[in-house]
Amino acid sequence: MKRRTLLATALLGTVAAPALAGTARAAAPGPSVTRAGTTTLDSQAIFFVSYDGLVNNNSFQKNALLTHKGYQYAAWYTADRNAVIGRRVLGASTWSTVKVGHTLRYDDSHNVISMGVSKTDGRLHLHMDSHSDGFTYVKSVAGLMDNPAGLSWTASRFGAPQSTLDGLALTSQFTYPQFVSTPDGKLQLSYRVGVSGNGRNALAEYNGTSWTVLGEWSSSTGTYTSEHGSSSVRNMYLHGIDYDRNGRLHSFFTWREQNGAVLCNSGGLTNHDTGYVYSDDRGRTWRNDAGTVVGTTGTSNTVAVTDSGLVIDALNPDHSLMNQESQATDSAGRPHAIISYVPGRFGQCTTDYVADRTANGRAFHVRKTAAATWRKTEIPIALNSSQRTRLVLDKYDNAYAILPFGRIAAASAASGHTDWTTLFDGGGLDAFGEVLVDETRIAQDGVLSVLYQVRSSGTTPSALRVIDFGLPA
Repeated sequence: MKRRTLLATALLGTVAAPALAGTARAAAPGPSVTRAGTTTLDSQAIFFVSYDGLVNNNSFQKNALLTHKGYQYAAWYTADRNAVIGRRVLGASTWSTVKVGHTLRYDDSHNVISMGVSKTDGRLHLHMDSHSDGFTYVKSVAGLMDNPAGLSWTASRFGAPQSTLDGLALTSQFTYPQFVSTPDGKLQLSYRVGVSGNGRNALAEYNGTSWTVLGEWSSSTGTYTSEHGSSSVRNMYLHGIDYDRNGRLHSFFTWREQNGAVLCNSGGLTNHDTGYVYSDDRGRTWRNDAGTVVGTTGTSNTVAVTDSGLVIDALNPDHSLMNQESQATDSAGRPHAIISYVPGRFGQCTTDYVADRTANGRAFHVRKTAAATWRKTEIPIALNSSQRTRLVLDKYDNAYAILPFGRIAAASAASGHTDWTTLFDGGGLDAFGEVLVDETRIAQDGVLSVLYQVRSSGTTPSALRVIDFGLPA
């Protein structure tokens, strides 16, 4: 392992060159949203708040909402704790639902449902109900996703819930399932082995016939030292894991230290630094931004806090930097991310991360420019929440930040993503806080679908809805 160094210093407010120069980009439209309609998934979905979030609407839930071959799919838990999958024809006002034979075990917002599609055999895969323990896995019959109009939407189309991946045991401490489809039609499952502050990222892969464990690719060991103290154990929290159109796998992340000695105050978060790695061989080896191999999946040489060239935006643990925010890639395969924390102008030491982020937290857009440099721009909108923001890009590479409460801000590619402005203020939604987006739909019909749950109190169930916005054609 190598000495930790800073790859690049991101400057607030720095104007980047337009993502794609030339006449074509100059003529492209800027960002806009046109409200197209709202549908109700469940008028009485389960509602309880834990870890400041909801089990039906959590940032690391990839995907609770997805689109495939003209149909949109959603996953959630009902008021009686049943795991349900719904589908609709794109643009339809009603959803058809099926129960998949599993009930939520605990009032823990980490125990989300994530979905994925294996294109080699046309199955829908579901992973649910896990937080540093066992999990439940369900998959559909082959071909269900390829012929939705010809195959009925019934519980018989899904297999029995399993505690393994078709007999493959992963770990007894499983959290954060995220399915990602590979460019060659396989399906990968990203997950954490271990617990918060002491965990490793790992991958498994489905080839259309069986699952294989690829192994762990991040390390929990090594010494990190802040100006306050040191920590020897941690975990890497991913902002996402996504393939671009050229087949490169991208992942932004932040580190969380186990030892609170790194903090200025025990009420803060031990998260620090924004890092970035990529893989050109389907997650087998990982490289820093300079192209140097920093980890090999399934070996002892995994990505560690002491490796050089990982950090693209340095930040100590005193600003309540949020983990697991959001990322995307543009039409040229360049990576973008949203991060959020309390800027130094509000003080150099947060003492209550929920209260301080709610009062003074700001989101930032971090992206790689055409000149291969990293730039960061503050989104000039108060978060008014401790929770996370989602990021999507339209066909013209305009960026949209879907903030807590369903607010939408955007910046144009032509400006170098510096002209952030509010397009939708969330009025009338009464959304609880964090919202989710359908990352797969935008490329298919130019519509941004946002999944949100209506604010409630205690454990009183509330409506779970999807609102659609048209993006520039």
